[in-house]
Amino acid sequence: MSPAGGVLTSARLLAHSGDTSVLSLPSLLSGDEPPVTVPRDPAREAARRELSKRMYHENDPSWFARALDSFWAWIEDLFGAAATATPGGALGLVVIIAAVVAVLGALWWRLGTPRRRPTPSAALFDDRPRTAADHRAAAEAHAVQGHWNQALQERMRAVVRSLEERALLDARPGRTADEAAAEAGRALPAHTDRLRTAARDFDDVTYGGRSATETSYRRIADLDLDLERTRPQLTGSSHSTAADTRQGAAE
Repeated sequence: MSPAGGVLTSARLLAHSGDTSVLSLPSLLSGDEPPVTVPRDPAREAARRELSKRMYHENDPSWFARALDSFWAWIEDLFGAAATATPGGALGLVVIIAAVVAVLGALWWRLGTPRRRPTPSAALFDDRPRTAADHRAAAEAHAVQGHWNQALQERMRAVVRSLEERALLDARPGRTADEAAAEAGRALPAHTDRLRTAARDFDDVTYGGRSATETSYRRIADLDLDLERTRPQLTGSSHSTAADTRQGAAE
């Protein structure tokens, strides 16, 4: 047997023997060089360091792509498990999902969009008494700057304060906008609907988180001017007139 054949045979025997500690291949071609000895674990660590270099990972998918792939794999496994447990397999699962969607759609159509629970109304005025003219001036100053929320609030306060100054409303601390509109509507019945709309706009902006617009502000400003020109309907006077008419007819 030739030396080279013996070396190859020895290498094969070593490989098949399962010896993972040291792989030794003596060089029989040159007696001056030492045998080459490569330990398995350092060789594996060197290969790992080599493969961790950036040049080998330039075309790897990004972390987002890997996360997305993992998510879709999880969804696929989930639906696969559900289809296996559902009578009828995948078709049965589709039927169940369609039924659930139909039920949710029917409930949405029947009950409508969930509405936010109304917030209790707070007092219309703060602790600083001001005249109707003061509130109107503040409202116009906010309107010039485009601050429509503050402009609308001040104009509504001007409306109520003006009615108090005309003795159409009692000056009562803690009154809300809704209460003021309801009380003023009895003395000014022609403007009842507009007063209620103004109070609702005030509550929506102040407590409902909505934003006022120039249109909503102008609507309250026009109401304020119209109320100034409107004469109240005095219930007592109408009763007196009716009584005088009946008395004259009796005579």
